[in-house]
Amino acid sequence: MEEISNSNQRVMSVQDWALTIFISSLPLIGIIMLLVWAFSDDTNINKKNWAKGTLLIYVVMFALMMVFMLFFGGMAMFNQMFN
Repeated sequence: MEEISNSNQRVMSVQDWALTIFISSLPLIGIIMLLVWAFSDDTNINKKNWAKGTLLIYVVMFALMMVFMLFFGGMAMFNQMFN
């Protein structure tokens, strides 16, 4: 089991969360920072778990988007072929 230092267990302030959410909302930098925060050993444990959860939601939403695009796009192509 990994050892967690005190700096990684401290409660994050409102300013910390505001900055974290702002940075994660930036288009390309946000994804990169989510990956860094999720898999870095020296990241606050609360931020690490939040980043992992956010990445999980992104992956699920991307998969659902692809399924809908394939389903409705396939239906549109199938309809176009027979009309």
